[in-house]
Amino acid sequence: METASGYRAGRTLPFRVELLRQLKRRRTLVMFAILAILPFVLVIAFAIGGEPDGGGNEVTLLDTATQSAANFATVNLFVSAGFLLVVPVALFCGDTVASEAGWSSLRYLLAAPVPRARLLWSKLVVGLGLSLAAMILLPLVALAVGVAAYGWGPLQLPTGGSVDAGTAAQQLVVVVTFIFVSQLVTAGLAFWLSTKTDAPLGAVGGAVGLTIVGNVLDQVTALGDWRNFLPAHWSYAWADAVQPNPEWSSMIQGCAVSVTYALVLFALAFRGFARKDVVS
Repeated sequence: METASGYRAGRTLPFRVELLRQLKRRRTLVMFAILAILPFVLVIAFAIGGEPDGGGNEVTLLDTATQSAANFATVNLFVSAGFLLVVPVALFCGDTVASEAGWSSLRYLLAAPVPRARLLWSKLVVGLGLSLAAMILLPLVALAVGVAAYGWGPLQLPTGGSVDAGTAAQQLVVVVTFIFVSQLVTAGLAFWLSTKTDAPLGAVGGAVGLTIVGNVLDQVTALGDWRNFLPAHWSYAWADAVQPNPEWSSMIQGCAVSVTYALVLFALAFRGFARKDVVS
């Protein structure tokens, strides 16, 4: 079959075009706004309720939230990593293909013609990019708010001791990177479901729901070592990085589990969409 002169499949649906389309959507702006507001909400909560106190003899990370900007940023990641940061990943990766089908514009994109693999690749890269941007936005805003509210200083550890501010900032980069990698499973679930349904809410809700199920199963101690195969089991392994002498073994295992699941789910999405009869 002959193709039009100058046609290049790799030039269809450029990343910048897809990125601009997604950035202009209301759900993107709302999600970023929620993450940017969270540090202000926590500052107000601490101001009204006083300094955090675990209420027991054991000092937790939350108890150190007001010690410095580094502590405040770390606490923001701690309270949001389990659920809040799951939502933008599921939203940006689960809404992307399903919304096109829901708008009945998917078939027109493919008729442009945009190759199916190219369309999925553009949407996946942009979805992951926005997810990473959301995870970077939260600690950046938290650091700025923390400097204004509590000052720039070393990261005070619940176990005693401290990490200087410069090293703590580098450790926060590692923490954000690990959280992003650990959320690739949610991204894979959302993206795969997005290629299976015309309802964006179904893809997003399904990914969030399955992630919650994984978190619940991780609490079932009767599963024993089987929990090591659950991505949720390693969700807070990043705490080992926020130490004077970081430990990497748990983070490496967590990354390996998450990447393995994610690659399988992404492969299922591409394989299934290549054979799908697109009618919407």
